[in-house]
Amino acid sequence: MPRYVPEDSLQSPRFTGPATFARLPHVRTTEDVDVAIVGVPFDTGVTYRVGGRFGPNAVRAASVMLRPYNPNLDVKPFEVLSCVDYGDVAIVPGYTERSYAAIEAAVEPIVAAGVVPLLIGGDHACTLPHLRATRSVGPVAVIDFDSHTDAWDSYFGEKYNHGTWMRRAIEEGLVDVDHSIEVGLRGSLYDSGDWTSLRTELGLEYLTTEDLFRLGPNTVAAAIRERVGDRRAFISFDIDVVDPAYAPGTGTPEAGGPSARDMLAIVRGLTGIDFVGFDVVEVIPAYDPAAQTSTLAANLAYEMLSLVARRRSDTGDR
Repeated sequence: MPRYVPEDSLQSPRFTGPATFARLPHVRTTEDVDVAIVGVPFDTGVTYRVGGRFGPNAVRAASVMLRPYNPNLDVKPFEVLSCVDYGDVAIVPGYTERSYAAIEAAVEPIVAAGVVPLLIGGDHACTLPHLRATRSVGPVAVIDFDSHTDAWDSYFGEKYNHGTWMRRAIEEGLVDVDHSIEVGLRGSLYDSGDWTSLRTELGLEYLTTEDLFRLGPNTVAAAIRERVGDRRAFISFDIDVVDPAYAPGTGTPEAGGPSARDMLAIVRGLTGIDFVGFDVVEVIPAYDPAAQTSTLAANLAYEMLSLVARRRSDTGDR
């Protein structure tokens, strides 16, 4: 039996006790731990709506409804994995590069210990230091679910923000570009080359939202698995990839996106991949009055946990 498991919600009500992810113990250790949930309350890198610093707590609050058995992947993740809520990174409000250093310093020892970090943001600028923390196991194949490329060279003259992290990560050698993919691009653009330059300049593959609708979740998941191959991988999930009807609580909403069900189905379809990290970002509870965005984010994180558990169950690597 794993050492660290959630509270039993059949024994104590979900609304009691401290708000931790899935009611896991809040323990800042990597000993006897397989997956560590880490909050990253940083939103200094955004260019439109702010408030993502409150995302980690909102996702934790929504996660109390998660139950031990995942019927879609036929796995009880908390019987396979020892998981903890590692708490929050002590970011430096208003200072991007100092916060980057704090995020990397907090996550790097988790990765070095062989623990899979699952990071709850925070804005998408956080992903660059997340990837820096994976240097010891990288470069990694990045699966980026996002409405936007986040591959600008700069935004308002600044090199480090939520619109530039992918380009910086590629420049720093953190991304296995030949096996990485962006999924769900949509919306109006500044120029006709905003998407195509991903392939021609950076070597990234991508699927637009219209591709998702045309292909369907099963085929999209298969295409992602084929792109990643046998490489170690990292999922970055920007909640704005989901249509704002299902996920209004985000910083840069784009109309006409896939449903919550479709995106959950695609994530569930990524079985067999060797994941070394995950993040779920851009949840802003101030724009999420019914908590549907944070509830979706919590369920996406649960599916990510379940992918790790499913792979370990299938390979016998406990």
